[in-house]
Formats: sequence, structure tokens, C-alpha cells
Amino acid sequence: MTTYLQSDVADLKSVLIKHAKDAFVSNEAIERQWKDLNYGGAPELGRASAEYDRFVSLLARFGVETHFLPQKTPEMDSMYTRDASLVCQRGVILGSMGKGARRGEPAEQAEAFAKLGVEVCGAISGDGRLEGGDVVWLGERVIAVGRGYRTNGEGTEQLRVLLGDCIDELIVVDLVHWRGPDDVFHLMSVLSPIDRDLMLVYSPLLPVSFRESLLTRGFELVEVPDEEFESMGCNVLAVGPRKCVMLSGNPQTRLSLERAGAEVFEFEGKEICRKGRGGPTCLTRPIVRM
Repeated sequence: MTTYLQSDVADLKSVLIKHAKDAFVSNEAIERQWKDLNYGGAPELGRASAEYDRFVSLLARFGVETHFLPQKTPEMDSMYTRDASLVCQRGVILGSMGKGARRGEPAEQAEAFAKLGVEVCGAISGDGRLEGGDVVWLGERVIAVGRGYRTNGEGTEQLRVLLGDCIDELIVVDLVHWRGPDDVFHLMSVLSPIDRDLMLVYSPLLPVSFRESLLTRGFELVEVPDEEFESMGCNVLAVGPRKCVMLSGNPQTRLSLERAGAEVFEFEGKEICRKGRGGPTCLTRPIVRM
């Protein structure tokens, strides 16, 4: 049985992704969906596809192997592949989506993992809800789970049981109401791991006890300024220790990361990220890190 590294910062080797053209399908399909999905505007398919191609090229630059989901689930948010699953040392645990329109995504990913030979070792079921954007590895045996409108207590407790002896500690982080249940708000909306001891955070929306816990655990915190939170300055994908990918247009956050010793690479994501409020972490379901 393959053992998968429990990390959000080790060298990224393999990801499951879904191209914008296969999630958005057509401008007509976009027009039918974007308001109900609470997008900030209707993405334009041609520009979105071009942005996504550049994002994939950036991953390839780091030697990341990309596995594409097919055009099967006709729902725009299925492009944000992180949310439907998570990876532990035994394999994949399928989530259960808090957003009703996304309920079919875990099954779609399960089919893809089967074709790739990646073992699915469990799934959140029943009344449990758990989305991957609420799950963050703080260490190889320590995991944090945001409990809010997308992930509930039942889903969190099911995850604890499924992980079993894969972990020493599961930290529940009670998320704030922010803009309510219709907004896109995950734990990873307010933090991104950059290295085993470096975390990018937006402190105004972090629970005090959790922020203090990060400091106690030895994390240096890089703060995202207020004016770059809405432009997704806090959503940054680590492709390796202190090597990360972020959206362009967040110069203060980039400078702060670089001052902390991080190497930063940017891409334009107006259509595929800002309008749907899902950044580079959301676009990727990491499978293998080494």
C-alpha cells in the first residue's frame, strides 16, 4: 500500500485538477449558474481557459504531474478540486459537500482516483459535512479542521475516526460567521501554510485561541493586509517549502513572503479565481508530496 505524506508544504509531485473549460462548459452554462453560485461576476470562458492554461504551465514548471477530471459534473465550482477530498497516509478520504450544488463532486473524484490507482480509504457520510478547504495539515501528525457553514461537527468527528492512528491531534477551529452561509469561507480563506514553521494569515478573521496556538507551535506568521484580503492575498499554494504560487495583484503580501525567505511565483486569475473566490489552493487537490 502506498503511503502518502501528510503535509501541505512538502514538494508537490502530483495533483488532481479540473480545467476551467470542463467546469464552465460554455458561456451559456456560466450565465445559468454564476449568480446562484454567488460568483462575483460571470467568468468569460475564453479568458478563463487561457488563465487556466497558464496556471497549468506554472505547475509544470515545478515538475508537478497534473491529472485532469473530465467534463462530467456540470457545475462551475467543480473546478475547485481541493474541496471534495483530502489525503492522509493511507490514501484519500472523500468529503461531503456543505454546498448542496456540489454534492456530486466526491463521487466524481472517487472515479478518477480509482483510475489513477489511488486508494480511497474512507468517506464522510450521512449528516456529516466536510470540505477540503477547511482541512489543513499543521504537521505530519497534526491536522486543523475549520468548523463553519461548509464543515460541521458530525463531519469533523467522522474524519477523526477515519484518520485514527494517522494523527496525534485534530484541532477544531470554530470559524466566524463573516458573510453568512452563502459565502465562500473556509479555514483556508484565512491561512495558507508556506513551510513547516511559516504560515500566511489574515489575523482579523482568525479565532484568537487558534492564532495563539500557531505561535505556540513555533509558526512565524506573515500577515496579509486588509486591502489584499479581498484580492485573495491569503490564498497561496505551497509547491515546496517556502516556494509558493499566488495571484498577481497582491504586492504587499508578496513582499512580506519574500522577506520571510519565500520564493513567490504569480499568475493572473481574474476569471478562474477572483470571480469564484477560489485561489490556487482551491484549484488543486494535492495527491503526492515528498
